[in-house]
Amino acid sequence: MNIMDFNVKKFAADAGTFLSRAVQFTEEKLGQAEKTELDAHLENLLSKAECTKLWTEKIMKQTEVLLQPNPNARIEEFVYEKLDRKAPSRMNNPELLGQYMIDAGNEFGPGTAYGNALIKCGETQKRIGTADRELIQTSAINFLTPLRNFIEGDYKTITKERKLLQNKRLDLDAAKTRLKKAKVAEARAAQLNTSQPEENNIMIWAEEVTKSEQEVRITQSEFDRQAEITRLLLEGISSTHAHHLRCLNDFVEAQMTYYAQCYQYMLDLQKQLGSFPSTFLSNNNQSSSTPAPSVSASSVLASASASLPSVSNSINTSGFSELKASSGSRKARVLYDYDAANSSELSLLADEVITVYSVPGMDSDWLMGERGNQKGKVPITYLELLN
Repeated sequence: MNIMDFNVKKFAADAGTFLSRAVQFTEEKLGQAEKTELDAHLENLLSKAECTKLWTEKIMKQTEVLLQPNPNARIEEFVYEKLDRKAPSRMNNPELLGQYMIDAGNEFGPGTAYGNALIKCGETQKRIGTADRELIQTSAINFLTPLRNFIEGDYKTITKERKLLQNKRLDLDAAKTRLKKAKVAEARAAQLNTSQPEENNIMIWAEEVTKSEQEVRITQSEFDRQAEITRLLLEGISSTHAHHLRCLNDFVEAQMTYYAQCYQYMLDLQKQLGSFPSTFLSNNNQSSSTPAPSVSASSVLASASASLPSVSNSINTSGFSELKASSGSRKARVLYDYDAANSSELSLLADEVITVYSVPGMDSDWLMGERGNQKGKVPITYLELLN
């Protein structure tokens, strides 16, 4: 029974306090009550904390988008994190592309130039995918986790203490308002002191003033104490900035390592695939791992040659014209690998030197090539005549 009485009294006291705060807050908004202002230093600290929270959230969210562009994957990771379970491992985009390239290369044949190039590119893409995983893992531990800890930990504590400070301020201002009203009532009672009952009334209001003054002293003390606690927490924002700066340096270092790895992987891949003529690359908009024009038909080669005027200049069109007009032969360097489409053609390897000559009735985009005892048709777009 006593416990029930205590709970009822506590509930009534809490309800009274809540009502008092609500009245004070409403009167402040209507301009009917005075409001205790926080000191300028505390206001600046509060503003700095809000600014830090706002930009930390934006940077954290955009970093997550950078590291994982797929929104569905981000939602999945979030759900597994909240469930305290490990998300299932899946191939990332570079790894998936790499696997497709390797499978295609094996299907086309590792012995062919295109198939071999696809396999090499696929292996490089998978290495880039591994580096991408390392970047995500390192960034999550060294950068995203500290930012999230601030938002979900430190700032929540600051928000809680700030709300408590606001309540203490409302209690203080409500006590000041009651004291002010009690003094006004006491003064009026003193002016009307003409009979015994009024003297009793004066004593009642004097007691109310004394009680209100004591309440103001208590609420002022509680407000000052809470303001000090809030101030100490807010001053920790400077330490948070210093910590986030170290985390930012770790993130930059992780990115630097990632991009350096990717650059080195692609540099090694470029060396493996061999160099292609710069004029061909710039005009055909293809990478060095992509074969030049299709070799299945002479009409396709003719179309490709027409679309690459600078290549035609680089291989000296006039030299080929003179060779076709004469019955002699010339030495030519092979610009890049070529797989023969049938038995009438000759397969080529980049940088090898072969003998070429014209045969009457042959298509204008082809020459006859010889390498030792082997001979067959070769496309002129793959050749550079030597002096």
